[in-house]
Amino acid sequence: MAKAKRAALVRQEPGVLLHRISQLVTMSGEPGARRGREMCHIGLIEDAAVLIRDGKVAAVGKTAEVLRSPWVKEHRAEVIELDCRGKIVLPGFVDSHTHPVFVAPRLIDFEKRVAGASYEEIAAAGGGIRSSIEGVRKSSEGKLADHVFSALRQAQSQGTTTIEAKSGYGLDAASEIKSLKAIRRAAREWQGTVVATFLGAHVPPPEFKQEPDKYVEVVCTEILPEVAKQKLAHFVDVFCERGAFSLEQTERILREADRHGLGTRVHVGQLTNTPLATILAHHPLSVDHLDCLEKADVAALVAGETVATLLPGANYFLATKKYPPARKLIDAGVPVALATDYNPGTSPTISMPLVLSLACTQMRMRVEEALTAATINGAAALELSDRKGSVEVGKDADLAFFELDDYRELPYWFGGNHCAAVMTSGRFADLF
Repeated sequence: MAKAKRAALVRQEPGVLLHRISQLVTMSGEPGARRGREMCHIGLIEDAAVLIRDGKVAAVGKTAEVLRSPWVKEHRAEVIELDCRGKIVLPGFVDSHTHPVFVAPRLIDFEKRVAGASYEEIAAAGGGIRSSIEGVRKSSEGKLADHVFSALRQAQSQGTTTIEAKSGYGLDAASEIKSLKAIRRAAREWQGTVVATFLGAHVPPPEFKQEPDKYVEVVCTEILPEVAKQKLAHFVDVFCERGAFSLEQTERILREADRHGLGTRVHVGQLTNTPLATILAHHPLSVDHLDCLEKADVAALVAGETVATLLPGANYFLATKKYPPARKLIDAGVPVALATDYNPGTSPTISMPLVLSLACTQMRMRVEEALTAATINGAAALELSDRKGSVEVGKDADLAFFELDDYRELPYWFGGNHCAAVMTSGRFADLF
């Protein structure tokens, strides 16, 4: 795809025709998250074409069918055509769980982990989440925004077009507001979609380590209302875990988020089991991690609409023997999404293709299930499945192009980057 042609796409007049696509993964189907066997239905079209007008998908089908359409016949002389032979095209990845607002990697924690220390041992010694607080508190909004923007660019270079971004390393009013403003600032510069999440309840900060209830009071009465007032976040998240926040504390924050009209999501079941029924009663869009589940938790998920977001990058980097029970969840009929959990401590990767590889090899997800989880189900977890996550008429033309012959190669070639181009709302992004 020549640069001159890419530049011409900015005009959007009167349309863009991608044709002779070797394989197009459309993810077409019913709106919302897919469950069970539906997760294997990826809407594959070979020798495919996509017509894009005004940033939206206007037609999808076999190349011959789209070329025969009346509109294309009438306007073909004016349409920008791109031959996509030798490429697979799919909806841009939706990375629905990231923590990009930090300053530096946690190299000391990494060395301790390599030497055999556990996640909880590192946290108890002052490492982990708390070790990132000082850097965020001392940094300017601009510096934080630069780091977030760098992460967004890296994500896009591997096929991500929509990303959720959490605060959570400031853990006081000024620093959490600053973090969310940094996300907003970076999002304005990035050619993609960013959904901001307030994670003030990540862990109690050092000054409240012995008084977590007092910190919950600060979150609920000071920080969260200000976040809502300034419209800095779409969601509120809580880390419900031993060493972070109890179930009762989590419920209080979820109620407060609901009172302010903000959606909710919860980190839960990463290290220890927490009964999910109580959390699911608050109707979070997503519950994330879920390494530790009981039968009753799976049944509760099946009965509801909440998406189970699995984060195998964290399990890999922590060198745990146990991964989330993806096979059990999918076979039971739970809608499953995949995300990177990009963060400086437990999952320093922004690569959705790597997550696909881990999902298939370590959690025994089928390739089709993993692709569904990384696109349309991730979009559903962010309340965006009406616009994102599939290549269907009327949706945003967010596409990822890979120099591969078969979609199954995406998780097969682990560790590399075969992304050749990314399009958001019908415009190619400058990846490098």
